[in-house]
Amino acid sequence: EIPKLGISVKVWEGETTASMAKGLGHYGSTSAWDGNCGMCGHNRGARYNIGAIKNLSAGDTITYTTINGTRTYAVTMVKIIANNDWSYLQGTADNRITLTTCLANHPESRVCVQAVEVK
Repeated sequence: EIPKLGISVKVWEGETTASMAKGLGHYGSTSAWDGNCGMCGHNRGARYNIGAIKNLSAGDTITYTTINGTRTYAVTMVKIIANNDWSYLQGTADNRITLTTCLANHPESRVCVQAVEVK
């Protein structure tokens, strides 16, 4: 959930069109709970989209609930990256969420948001 944007979606395994048609896709190369949890979604034109993440600011919160519990994260970064930059999905010692989505009318770019767990 991203309260500031009124977004509440489920996360599905795989960074696929099928997953993103139902909510967010989970990058299989990342953790689903501890460390860096990477997720992607459509930016527009779909029932479930996260294109508005470009409007997040440092300190905005993201809540992530799984069978393991609920964690709250605070946004630390909102950045435009190249569509082939996977460096933000690397493992981390802290618990964080990394969200990516396309940038409207810029197929070579992605919006990347990182948020670190608030303890």
